[in-house]
Amino acid sequence: MEIREVAGRGSLVDGRSHVVIVGGGFAGVAVARGLANSEVRVTIVDQHNFHTFLPLLYQVATAGLEPADVAYPIRTIFGHAPNVGFRHGRVRRVEHGANVVVLDDGSRLAYDHLVVATGATAAFFAIPGASQYAMPLYSLADARRLRNKLLLALEGADARADLDPQALTFVVVGGGPTGVETAGALSELISISLRRDGLRLEPSLVRVVLVDLADRLLTAFPESASRYAAKELRSLGVEVEFGRSVVEVEERAIRFADGERLETAAVIWAAGVTAKGTLAHELSVVAGPGGRAQVGRDLRCVNCDNIWAVGDAAAVPLSDDEICPQLAPVAIQSGRHCADQILHAVRAEPLEPFVYRNKGIMATIGRRAAVAKLPRGGVIRGTLGWLAWLGLHLFYLVGFRNRLRVMINWTWRYFDWPSGPRLIVADAETAE
Repeated sequence: MEIREVAGRGSLVDGRSHVVIVGGGFAGVAVARGLANSEVRVTIVDQHNFHTFLPLLYQVATAGLEPADVAYPIRTIFGHAPNVGFRHGRVRRVEHGANVVVLDDGSRLAYDHLVVATGATAAFFAIPGASQYAMPLYSLADARRLRNKLLLALEGADARADLDPQALTFVVVGGGPTGVETAGALSELISISLRRDGLRLEPSLVRVVLVDLADRLLTAFPESASRYAAKELRSLGVEVEFGRSVVEVEERAIRFADGERLETAAVIWAAGVTAKGTLAHELSVVAGPGGRAQVGRDLRCVNCDNIWAVGDAAAVPLSDDEICPQLAPVAIQSGRHCADQILHAVRAEPLEPFVYRNKGIMATIGRRAAVAKLPRGGVIRGTLGWLAWLGLHLFYLVGFRNRLRVMINWTWRYFDWPSGPRLIVADAETAE
C-alpha cells in the first residue's frame, strides 16, 4: 500500500499547526504525549477532565479501589508541556470543509489535524432491555453506579433477612477478560462482605452467575488458560454457564433463548464493545467492523488527509485482511505512531505504516490467580501470572500517587482483605 505524503496546513493562530485530539483515553493521551513539547499546538477535547485507567474499572465497581485510584486529571498529566491544552466538552460534529469541530455548547475549534480517539461503548446487540437495565462497565460513572447497585442489593437483603430471607443472583454476561475479572471480584466482594461486615445473609442464597454464548471463557487465550479460568472461578463460587444466549433483560430479571427467566439483583454487561454511536462512526463514509473508522496503514481515515483515528475508535490494519484487536496496547502504540506521523506530515516528510507489536494479553480471576498469554504463545498462570498482571498495570497506571495507592492496596489485599471502600455514595449521578 502506498503511503501518502501531505504537509501540514499551516498556522491557525501563532504559526504552529493545531492538532485537536478528541478523547482522553489511552490512545488520545498517547498521541498528546508524542506531540508534547514539539512544534505543534495541541488541544485535547473530552467530556471528562480526567483520564481513566479502564482495565481497573471492575475493581472500582466491586469496591476494591476508589474512583480516584484509577483516574488522573488530564491537565495535570500535561502540566509540563506548554504546547498541550485541554478543553472540557463534547464534540457535536465535524465540519470537514472548514476544518472545524463544533462542541455541544456551540463553540468551534479550528484544526490543521484532527485525531479521533473516542474509544468504544458497550455493544448490546439490539437485545430488548439490555441498554436500559443491564449495567456496562466502560466509564468511571458506570463503575460507581454498579458499586452502588451491588452494595444496595446486599444492604436491602440484610434489612429483610429476619422477615423474608431473599435470594440474590448477580449475572455477568460475557466470558472475556472483563467478564471473568468482574465475576471473580464480585464473588470475592460478597464473600468478604459476609465475613467482615456482618451481613445477615445465607451464603447459599447469594449467587454469581457468568454466562457466555461461546463454549469456553477467554476465547483469545489458549484452551488451557480457559480451563484454568473456569476452574478458578468455580472455586470462588461462581457458576459458569456456556452456550447461553440472552434474549431479553428486564428490570429485575434476564431471559435466555432456552426459555429460562432468572430473577436478578443486577445484570452486568461485558459482552463486547462497539464504536457505533461515537464520533468515529459518524465520521466514516464506510464504517469498519463494529462501527470503527476505516483507516489506512498510516492511521489516516480513508479519503482524508488530515483526520486520523486511533485505538478502539479505529479499524487499525494488522495485515491485508485483519485488523488489530481493541486492546490497550493497540491504543497506546497506535497513539504514539499517530503522533509521529502528524509530525512527519507537518514537516513534509514521508509517512510510515503502523506495525503492531504484540505484547501479550492478561486477565486476572481473583486474588493470587491470573492468566497471561505471552507474545510467542506461552501461558503463565496462578500467582506468577497474578504478579505479572499487577506489575504491568502498575507500570501503565498514570500518576505516582495512583501507583503508590494501588500498590499499597494490592499488597494489603495479598496478605489479608481490608474493609475496603465499600461505600454507597448516593449522589445525583449514581443514586438509584
